[in-house]
Parts: sequence; structure tokens; C-alpha cells
Amino acid sequence: MFDNLTQRLGKVLTNLRGQGRLTDDNIKETMREVRMALLEADVALPVVREFVEQVKQKATGEEVMKSLTPGQTLIKIVNDELVQVMGEANEALDLSAQPPAVILMAGLQGSGKTTSVAKLSRWLQQNGKKKISVVSCDVYRPAAIDQLQTLAKDVNADFISSSGDEKPVAIATRALKEANKHFADVLIVDTAGRLHIDGAMMDEIKQLHQTLNPVETLFVVDSMTGQDAANTAKAFNDALPLTGIILTKADGDARGGAALSIRQITGKPIKFIGVGEKVDALEAFHPDRIASRILGMGDVLSLVEEVSRKVDQEKAAKLAKKLQKGKGFDLEDFKEQMLQMANMGGMSGLLDKLPGMGEIPDHVKNQVNDKQIGQIIAIINSMTPHERSFPAVIKGSRKRRIATGSGTQVQDVNKLLKQFMQMQKMMKKMKGGGMKKMMRGMAGRFPGGGMPGGGLPF
Repeated sequence: MFDNLTQRLGKVLTNLRGQGRLTDDNIKETMREVRMALLEADVALPVVREFVEQVKQKATGEEVMKSLTPGQTLIKIVNDELVQVMGEANEALDLSAQPPAVILMAGLQGSGKTTSVAKLSRWLQQNGKKKISVVSCDVYRPAAIDQLQTLAKDVNADFISSSGDEKPVAIATRALKEANKHFADVLIVDTAGRLHIDGAMMDEIKQLHQTLNPVETLFVVDSMTGQDAANTAKAFNDALPLTGIILTKADGDARGGAALSIRQITGKPIKFIGVGEKVDALEAFHPDRIASRILGMGDVLSLVEEVSRKVDQEKAAKLAKKLQKGKGFDLEDFKEQMLQMANMGGMSGLLDKLPGMGEIPDHVKNQVNDKQIGQIIAIINSMTPHERSFPAVIKGSRKRRIATGSGTQVQDVNKLLKQFMQMQKMMKKMKGGGMKKMMRGMAGRFPGGGMPGGGLPF
């Protein structure tokens, strides 16, 4: 996420760290580089101009020039300004209305609106313990209603049926009554998108807004469209009283222009950010955490929250107990760890939140391949229960059978067994107080001699 911007700003700010003092010349040169980095990230020009001007004004202040670590001070100014541009703090949904509180979703076709309805349903269930009903008022796009019905089933939300021959306003009126009857806390309404903004689309969504009187009107926009995302959001906001933005497909956006432009251009907060295709790949948008990621400082807070939410605590406790009793770590346990990793968005999703990842070369990062997690699970699934408990018995003919059963090669099975043995050795150190020794040993490998928060988050 925002890789290009992270790398570009990372180089600029690394050069600054070594400066003994700041001068007008090196501030000017730094700001020129920052300006180019933001423009390449497709940040809107007015936003870039204001950003650079604000940083320059603060950087030429006396307290920065006289600072003992001027480079670090300027980096803090850049960080603070990024936070300011994106909205300072997360603005939560305001659902303090007579149930059902209505959330109206607007956006262009292809922005990920229907998927965002499902993701938001899951998020509200997990974080707000809300009972959710969903309905589609998109009577134009083929299979839009069917798509929402399938997604609603995946996230256990009540689906209120609709059909292509109904009027959107009639659907909305009926849905409101049904959601009320089913004691829903929140009703999320999906609306029709168009390939571009047009009068008919705006008239229809204005009518829906008038009928439903939603507490939240969220504009769903594809972050990969860069500053166009901000311009489209502004056009919608001029016609409709938007309360916030959901920025989708941020995991595929290497630039970051939309995230840095939208708040400044529309005046509306980004409330959520979509970071993957799965229904749980939605995060509350925290400007300070995103700024930290952009500057290559990671986002440990979000990582810890994600671990506590997505890792099966019961299974983790069971494994810890098993290891403390001195029982061996077997292939079934290894598979369970891989499943937990996949549930958290894979290795690439975790690395994005770790500090210092911007300084790791691309060829090293590219070796992290989430397909390998699926391959490992398939290989272990092809083993018998006896083989999973006693991997030492897996020799020639067994390896060939496992490879055939999992659609892999014998060398893939060998590679897995080697990885497993390394993991097994590490797990043995966790027995009988060895965990602390292992953590102390690992601490030296991290910048500053330790890990964020004093240990691994999981």
C-alpha cells in the first residue's frame, strides 16, 4: 500500500537524518523532492502546494533550526502535516439514531460499492455487535441483487430481497419497514452506480436520500483512480450531503494520491479503507497510522488490533499449553499457524504494517509469496494423521504420494519438511521459560534492540 510514495519519501528523509543542521538550501532541496514525490503519487496539485508551503513555514522556524536533531524534527513536521491533510483523527460512524440507523452507500460503478456493503456489515458486527440488514436498490446492473444476497449470506447479515422491476424508492421504503420488523440495528442500502456522474443518477440518489433520511451517507471510491477519486467525491458531495468516504482497493494502490487528496478537496473524512478482497478486509481509517505507514514507520497498533481480532485466541492458548507441557509441535500445529496467517491477509498484509519495511529491497520483499501458504496447507492436507504427528516417517514413496495428492513436486514436500523442522526447533525453545531467552535473542535483530511493544503481537 502506497509503496512508491513510501520509497520516494523514505530516500528524501533518510538523507535528512544525517544532517547536523538544517539550512535554507537543504530545506529547499528537501521540499523540492517531497513535492515531486507527492505529484508522482497523483496527489492533487492544490493539496501538494499547500502541503509543501505548510512544511516549509514550520521547517524554517527557529526551534527547528536550533534543534539538536534537525533532520528528525523535520521528519516529524512532514509526518504531522500528512496527518493534518488526511484528517487528524479517525471519525467514527454516528449510529446514535432510532434503530434501524440507515447507511446509504453511493459511488460509481466498479468502485467496490456492493463488496463494501458486506465488509461494513462484518465490521459493524465485529466492532459494534450490531444486527445488520442489507438491501440493494441497484435495479440496473445485472446480478447486482444476487451478488449482494451471496455476500450477505457470507457475513450473516439479513438480506432484504428486491427485484429489477421495482422502483428504487419503493424498495427503500419497504426495506426500512422490514428492517424495523426484524429489529435490525442498522440498515445498509446499496445504490446503483454509473460509469460516470450523470443527472439521472444524481436525481435518483437524491430521492433515496430524501426517503430514507440516512444517518450516514458514505461515498465509496476506488483509491487507484488517484486524484480523480477526490474530484468525483467532490461532485457527489456538491449534490448529496455526504458524511464520509470509504476508500477501496488501497492494497493495490502504490501511489496514495486519493488518500492524500480527498479530505482536503471535499472536506469530508475518510472513515474506512479497503485493504483486500475478503469480507474482513476493511479497516477504520486512522490518519496518524496511515502517515506512519507512508513514512515507512509501520503501523504496529493496527497490527496488534488485527491479531487480537482475527487470531483464534482459544487455539493459540491450546498450542501454548501444549508446548509448555513439553509436547511436540507437529505438522497439524504448523498447518493451524498457516491458516491463522492466511486469515490475517497473508505475509504481505503483515509486512505492510511492520516498521522499516520501506528500507528492505524489493527483491527481498518479492520473495514473500502468499501462494506458498496455500501450498503448505495443501501438502499437509495430503498427509495421513500419523504422518502429521510423526513427520520422520515421511520418506521416498510417501513423499511422492503426498506430492501427487497435493498437486505439487517432491522438492516442494522436502522444502516444507525443512521449514517445519526449523519451526519445530524454535518452538522447543519456548518450553520451560525458553520463550524469554528466545525473545532476547531475537530482540537484537530489530532496530533499537527490541520489538514494538516489547514482544511479538502474536
